[in-house]
Amino acid sequence: MQTDRTIPNTKPDITIQDNQKGTCVIIDVAISGDRNVIKKEAEKILKYKDLTIEIQRIWNVKTRVIPVVNGATGTLSKLFRKHVSNIPGHHDV
Repeated sequence: MQTDRTIPNTKPDITIQDNQKGTCVIIDVAISGDRNVIKKEAEKILKYKDLTIEIQRIWNVKTRVIPVVNGATGTLSKLFRKHVSNIPGHHDV
């Protein structure tokens, strides 16, 4: 993703922009060790903080990061369903 400033993390897995609603969703997916699922979710949100701010500034849209992290043996965080439900076009998981 091109930005006016140098930002270290500009390659999220998925970006969904809705011009009618004025929103942008950054989705980053990871498979983590079961013990690190919650930590990895927090890392994903922090990783794209600067990009979120830059997209909001350049495109003038409300932007959020949705981490989709799954443990290696299927472990999910308590926030997993909440995160996934925020994905546009999502239907019950």
